[in-house]
Amino acid sequence: MTLVRVILLFSLFTSNGARANDAGLQGEAGNLYESGLIAQNDLRTSEALELMLQVEKLAPKNPKVLQKIARQYSDSTIDAISEIEQRQLLDQALAYSQRATDLQPNDPVNVLSLAITRGKIAQLGDNKAKVEAARIIKADARRAIELDPDYAWAHHVLGRWHREVDELGAITRFFTKILYGGLPEASIEAAVYHLEKATALDPESLSHFLELGFAYQAAGEIKKARNIFEQGLSMPNREKHDETVKALAREALAQLG
Repeated sequence: MTLVRVILLFSLFTSNGARANDAGLQGEAGNLYESGLIAQNDLRTSEALELMLQVEKLAPKNPKVLQKIARQYSDSTIDAISEIEQRQLLDQALAYSQRATDLQPNDPVNVLSLAITRGKIAQLGDNKAKVEAARIIKADARRAIELDPDYAWAHHVLGRWHREVDELGAITRFFTKILYGGLPEASIEAAVYHLEKATALDPESLSHFLELGFAYQAAGEIKKARNIFEQGLSMPNREKHDETVKALAREALAQLG
């Protein structure tokens, strides 16, 4: 079952542009936070995690710091060599994401990232867990958009959710409904809408463009898919997952001919 593949290829603990003053940090904590952001943006995940953990000691109840720690743990799963290690890292990510959400329950990034972390954990479980996570992801992506209509990654997640679920075959849908109560409705039109929105809101993220390419391909818009794939593939990597997404896009582009 392809359910919840939406959660595997990117980290939703975004906002690379956040600076220390956005987290309300000063002095040593602010300097460490700035250094952590630089390491994060340079994809030096282990170093970023170590720095953010130092910041936590100075500011243990700062939700921005907790959110960044959750991101580093989540990003670390890409380099994990075993499922056991992935689960341990995700458990840590979930704990920090939950703490951040408890402190700021109406922060759209917290709302979305908590759901994504739960979804990643569900991916290591059975199909029932995947279906339940898929329901949560759609609901929380919609809530994140309600909280911030210009949150590009919420549109990305919701758009990708629509494409993934829309592409499930009739047999899979039937047994999902019989065994696990089914999934909310999905459409490729909604996928295209939200992914076009994501690219417009955040034009520097190649993930939005490449995922829009997959949506265009699913919608039969082959020329648009080819053009948007080429555009996304020409962009520099900014996130830990970007090269993985590029590999999938190159494969899809080759299939288009």
